[in-house]
Amino acid sequence: MKFIIGKKLDMTQVFREDGAVVPVTRIQAGPCTVTKVNTVEKDGVKSVQIGFGVQKLFRLRKPEKGHLKGIAIEGNQNFTVRNLHNFKNDSDLKRGDVFTVNIFEKGEKVQVTGNSKGRGFQGVVKRHGFHGSLASHGHKDQLRMPGSIGAGGVQHVFKGTRMAGHMGDVQITVKNLEIVELHPETNEIWVKGAVPGARNGLLYIFTGVGQIVPQVEVVEEIKAEGIVEPKIEEAKEEVVVEEPVLETKESATAEAKADKESK
Repeated sequence: MKFIIGKKLDMTQVFREDGAVVPVTRIQAGPCTVTKVNTVEKDGVKSVQIGFGVQKLFRLRKPEKGHLKGIAIEGNQNFTVRNLHNFKNDSDLKRGDVFTVNIFEKGEKVQVTGNSKGRGFQGVVKRHGFHGSLASHGHKDQLRMPGSIGAGGVQHVFKGTRMAGHMGDVQITVKNLEIVELHPETNEIWVKGAVPGARNGLLYIFTGVGQIVPQVEVVEEIKAEGIVEPKIEEAKEEVVVEEPVLETKESATAEAKADKESK
């Protein structure tokens, strides 16, 4: 299972090679740092906690500082991760491992979970799509009223009755979203279609299968194997400059004598 935390940026469109227009959502995801690894023996569940975002260390309480001790952003001990979330762990991850959007591939299907936009307290017309009453004579102040909610003999409201109340700000998961483009240089994933939430809303992106290869481990393996990237040296062309031959009086007289003898 592959997973990452990100935030929603905005929507745009991409043109495919065949000219088709694809609506996409730009998501800034990662880099994420592993802050804790839970085991069945110690914590009762096999999962991993990862952190995303940046915040100043002095803003945390002492228990939070102890929990995030040693987790720094780009080597700066004054900054640490901001948002934490637990995922099921089937990869060999360790505390302190860092991974980015490079764990995903173009064309892969992902699931995106986030909180929808909060709408506040809304009536039945907006919240449940009620049609309301007629706007004619005899229906004063009843245009957007809920109407009857059923029999009164039971003397209580049945559970699940559609009424006015809090709308939005609930967790929504959208499945089978295609990754259209990956931009590792800006840590962005462009997925096809819309995702829940407003701009800068927190999103959890994951797939059902796959392994996460931390960025730190890859660097250590390269150093251990002694693999060195080949340096491309440009071929330097040697420029030969021919020195001009200066004619003297002796050479000129010698050439004149040679011409007379030949004639």
